[in-house]
Amino acid sequence: MFSRRKMESAGPSAATRSGDPDGSDDGSPNVNNIAGARALLKPIINARIDSTMANQLPRRDIALEVKEIISEVQQRGRLSLNILEIRDLVTLFVNEILGEPENHRTKAEPETVAPREEAATPLISPAGITPAPDGASDAAPNGASDTVSEITTAPAPGTRHQTDSFDIQKTEATYDQTASSSVDEAKSIIQPILMERIDAGAASEMSRGELARQINDIVAEILSEQKLNLNLMEQRDLVTMLINDMLGLGPLEPLLADEEITDIMVNGPNQVYVERRGKLELTTVKFQNNAHVQNIASRIVTAIGRRVDESSPLVDARLADGSRVNIIIPPLAIDGASISIRKFSKKSITLDIMAAQQNISPAMATVMKVAARSQLNILISGGTGSGKTTLLNAMSQLIDHGERIVTIEDAAELQLQQPHVVRLETRPANLEGQGEITMRDLVKNALRMRPDRIILGEVRGSEAVDMLQAMNTGHDGSMCTVHANRPREALTRLENMVGMAGINLPSKAVRTQIAAAIDLIVQISRMRDGIRRITSIAEVVGMEEDVITTQELFSFQFEGEIDGKLTGSFKSGGIRPHFTPRAEYFSLDRMLLEAI
Repeated sequence: MFSRRKMESAGPSAATRSGDPDGSDDGSPNVNNIAGARALLKPIINARIDSTMANQLPRRDIALEVKEIISEVQQRGRLSLNILEIRDLVTLFVNEILGEPENHRTKAEPETVAPREEAATPLISPAGITPAPDGASDAAPNGASDTVSEITTAPAPGTRHQTDSFDIQKTEATYDQTASSSVDEAKSIIQPILMERIDAGAASEMSRGELARQINDIVAEILSEQKLNLNLMEQRDLVTMLINDMLGLGPLEPLLADEEITDIMVNGPNQVYVERRGKLELTTVKFQNNAHVQNIASRIVTAIGRRVDESSPLVDARLADGSRVNIIIPPLAIDGASISIRKFSKKSITLDIMAAQQNISPAMATVMKVAARSQLNILISGGTGSGKTTLLNAMSQLIDHGERIVTIEDAAELQLQQPHVVRLETRPANLEGQGEITMRDLVKNALRMRPDRIILGEVRGSEAVDMLQAMNTGHDGSMCTVHANRPREALTRLENMVGMAGINLPSKAVRTQIAAAIDLIVQISRMRDGIRRITSIAEVVGMEEDVITTQELFSFQFEGEIDGKLTGSFKSGGIRPHFTPRAEYFSLDRMLLEAI
């Protein structure tokens, strides 16, 4: 640096005589405030930096040298300042060296800027704002720039700005928390200025990479104007946060990118939980305020043509990757908007993988494969978050690729791999209360679409009647899920849901229809150690008087707990399955009986 060359040619170090950190530590007390630090550092900096020579150099280089001196003194234990205090101290000394008042707003000196290629789609400021003439101040009286933020006038990468340094610091591990706070503070200042300068329409048409490059240049200008000092890593994080707010889901983007997280639960702006490995964890993610949460919620539902407002304060939706979302806002959600995201798994889960993970036994996996290939009507039962949809996806992979499948869901999330799949999704009513399409409407319509199998994401109401009718009228191999804690309760729930349709049938008639329609009930549960296990596979045998009879083929027997993990074994009932003749029709009876 320029100061060291000067001192080397000056003979013995004046800095050492003045208390330079290169000299020995004199045991002075540690300084932990800006005033004391300024008094300690002033003679050292005056000895190391020639103000006459400094006036001929860019402000950035001076700031780098001052920062280096402060770091040397701090490493010797003479200073104890955080990143923000060091930033302010650097600004004070640079202003002093250049002969500027402490509160003076530094203006960039004219400098030749290397030419660069013009961007394909520049982000232009709102109409009516014109570029400032050469030499005019780049700061408006209120602190906001009134110039056009145009990509063609931004500096090329590597070109120096003669402005306050925003990338002179390397973030140290001990300052990580403070640095994060600094980025958050900078974002709150820069975001409204940035939104005034860019053309939102042009931004929405750009790729994320191109937008990031252009936003980075504009942010660099605003950081200089606002005298905010961020290093390159912090500036990169700031640009990422701004783009996430513009194009993505803001603070939720890092959580969505984490493959270990399966659920994200937003309870207002200051509380975000995630589920990782079956356990809930409170994260450090926060939103700016309730309006910020509601803005993200609106962005989610708008993308699929739905709305969330006071007239429709709760809604089911999905993200672009297929993740399922439930949103509920005030006045129903008292403490602010709540967003629940069930993440789309990028890994394809199969029954073999579930067996390897000990969610089921290999014998259970074999029986379920035979059941799916034998076109049994299967009911998957379990509680919220127990893995019903994941299991449904795994079993659907065994469906023959030559079959026509119709899926019906509130929010489409099934991931069928077959080539001939028709996906149907319900629709809420519009503002006038018209146009609602229910699950029952879609099930009725699906029967006219010549399906081989109908897969219902979740049975929760009167659509149970139509689903049972479909299973009883030639659509073998259909599957659906239901919320229940045990197989017998699943059958009771189905019976109750048939009653919700307003059809006046005797209980025995309803149960007879259920017994004829359902072949197999698979019970899945998320246990207290966070692991999801299939706890029962029960077969519907028929009717005895007014009671549906079942037999349990497999069950999970709890045995104990070791290091927080439950132990147990999957037991076979040793019973010959009632559907063995059906498996024999598909030449799968030997495989079935060997597994039992």
